[in-house]
Amino acid sequence: MSNVEWFERARAVIPGGVDSPVRSFSSVGGTPYTVASGAGAYVTDVEGRRYLDFVQSYGASLLGHAHPEVVAAICEAAQRGSTFGAPTPGEVTLAEMLVARVAGLEQVRFVSSGTEATMSAVRLARGATQRAKIVKFDGCYHGHSDGLLVAGGSGVAQLGLPGSAGVTEGAVADTIVAPFNVVPQLDESVAAVLVEPVAANMNLVAPAPGFLAGLRAECDRVGALLIFDEVITGFRLGAGGAEEYFGVTPDLWCFGKVIGGGLPVGAFGGSAALLSHLAPAGPVYQAGTLSGNPLAMAAGSRVLALVGPRDYDELARRVSRFAARLEAAIRASGLYAIVPVVGSLSGLYLAREESPAPTNFSEARVWAENGLYRAFFHAMLARGVALAPGAYEILFVGLSHDDEVLDAAVDVAADAAADVAGHLA
Repeated sequence: MSNVEWFERARAVIPGGVDSPVRSFSSVGGTPYTVASGAGAYVTDVEGRRYLDFVQSYGASLLGHAHPEVVAAICEAAQRGSTFGAPTPGEVTLAEMLVARVAGLEQVRFVSSGTEATMSAVRLARGATQRAKIVKFDGCYHGHSDGLLVAGGSGVAQLGLPGSAGVTEGAVADTIVAPFNVVPQLDESVAAVLVEPVAANMNLVAPAPGFLAGLRAECDRVGALLIFDEVITGFRLGAGGAEEYFGVTPDLWCFGKVIGGGLPVGAFGGSAALLSHLAPAGPVYQAGTLSGNPLAMAAGSRVLALVGPRDYDELARRVSRFAARLEAAIRASGLYAIVPVVGSLSGLYLAREESPAPTNFSEARVWAENGLYRAFFHAMLARGVALAPGAYEILFVGLSHDDEVLDAAVDVAADAAADVAGHLA
């Protein structure tokens, strides 16, 4: 069956034909390819076409698709049973690995998604501080829980939505939205400030010098908690995540993606004193039947065991080299491009003429909505390179993308950019 046929089947039984709006081609047009398999840096669709993949499950596949050792760990765990609703050694092992790697992190609780992690961290912050208000930043996406969906980036922005129907005014009444890279003035009604240390859902916007430290200081001034949403940055910027990379320690961390080794997972954590507010020890309730799922614990533990500081350094080197070459190639082909980099994370902004790099969501939106990404996306896809189907997403380069693969992508991008620029003339 073709991609079109599979998508038509999907649309009959799945709303919009996708189980997450970000996977749709709504903002770029056309029919999504349906993936049949993946290996390393590549995916293959149901028609047998192979793509160099820069989606990588939106950052979950740090080692690439179907890494043999991760697959082996999942298979081994599955033979013992897939879920029990009881404690298992695997959740203890992975928790110990996270705590050992992140300075200041003393305890974690596992959940099944990044949305659950941020939702639970916010509830914990409110319960621990006995305050109601939460501050988030315009264009930062923290999952689809009602109180955090307002002014989100990622798929919310791609669909042109300010939030979501079905989210009541009451649900967001205690959510304050501030511009990214500006330290807000807080008061004693604020329970927590929730931030992506690197904004990776408005394409890629780095924190301005002093921004994260300023948030830490302002939270300390009024007794609010600082929450780092590290669902993307966690164990991708480095072995210790954003805390190690930027030298700023939050009160609560939220993790996902990498720590599941490609399986559904999330986690939130902080000091033992703060986590003591959680049930059963404390009054803040949180639960999940599949939390600490044995397969996800096995996969995540294997990924973290395989990746060390030298691997992060090597990945950052590859990304830096790739970004410089990609930016130069696109510019030489007739489009203006900025390929920002923070550690191993990279973005891609396209324009017709030279423009300053975005520092917040309103500036990023100008780049995202100029129409060039749509044309460039399809030009790349036609040449066998798969980018995320939306201008607000970043390029996920993993350890399976070696310099040879990345150089090939640069060559394709030069040709694709020339094609797009030619149609603009």
